[in-house]
Amino acid sequence: MSGSVLVCGFSTRHVAQSAHSAGYTVYAVDHFCDQDLSWYSRDRVRFHELADLPGAIDEICSRHHIDWLVPTSGAELLPGKIPFLGTPPERAQRFMDKTLTQEYLESLGIPVPKIMPRGQYPAMIKPRTGSGGWRNRIIRDNEELACWLEDFDYPPYLVQEVVPGTAASVCCVADGAGNARALAANRQILRGEECEKFGFSGSMTPYQCEGAMLMMEIAEKIAGASGCQGTLGVDFVLGDEPWAIEVNPRFQATLDTVEASLGINLFSMHADACRGVLPCNRLPLSGFAARKILFADRDVRIREDLSLLSPMVADIPWPGSFIEEGHAIISVFGWGSTSGEAIASLDKHMKRVRQYMG
Repeated sequence: MSGSVLVCGFSTRHVAQSAHSAGYTVYAVDHFCDQDLSWYSRDRVRFHELADLPGAIDEICSRHHIDWLVPTSGAELLPGKIPFLGTPPERAQRFMDKTLTQEYLESLGIPVPKIMPRGQYPAMIKPRTGSGGWRNRIIRDNEELACWLEDFDYPPYLVQEVVPGTAASVCCVADGAGNARALAANRQILRGEECEKFGFSGSMTPYQCEGAMLMMEIAEKIAGASGCQGTLGVDFVLGDEPWAIEVNPRFQATLDTVEASLGINLFSMHADACRGVLPCNRLPLSGFAARKILFADRDVRIREDLSLLSPMVADIPWPGSFIEEGHAIISVFGWGSTSGEAIASLDKHMKRVRQYMG
């Protein structure tokens, strides 16, 4: 399979890069349109709000012939005239609602955090829709519940028990006909600040620990029964047992570390899975890879050309970009033959990026 693809969603660089490496002609519709997205896409259109996404897609389609639409976060349910290369919207629908996802996981007999009765604390509160985990909170009383609702404009939400463990995920590929293969387990790096304690901030691949193999087996069961096509991710909290949390029916933010640790092209495997071809066996590891997002600790104007630091960085803002406090600046990578070496490499590169930026 080859041809032209339109990668669309809130952030697309990682998928565009993988598709470009796989030999596709890539177009993109993206919220950031970072500098390195231009390296991998022939043309691109930037949008500001998700409501603007359909119009941006129409604009780029008016300029080019495109064979396949590939959604990332925010674009999973888009209707369109272009065939999906991935999970169709009608199958992705239930995984965009965390309550419906909870019901799906329970129907498979998968361990999940239980829904808490009203007024019982502590509890984990999260909106029913959305990704990234940045609005998730542990609340301890009715007052904290009221504050959360006011902070986020009273969205539909669910409240679950708090389960102890490490945030993790499994990258899978599935054929949409009941078969799936788990590719890699990832440890998720969370922001950790009190106001965004559960916000996604990066990943380490592979995550090798007691329970990781069981987590991958459970993820294969979830992915195989999901009806999803291509790559998808299953989020967990890995404690005394793996607690399944969410299903992401699209490319995940762990793509970079999965590819680096396995030495594969995930877009090629995604396209193969969409036509019913899955790996026969688990894939061998090539090493360890880590990625962490550097966030702005104050309002900042990017004055340096950070592309000079590639390949230790990605999602590179253009010189002159203004980034508000708390928003993502750039992704930084580390690699090694062990997890310790990868983290040490990541820390070294983080320090270098900070020094370069002054």
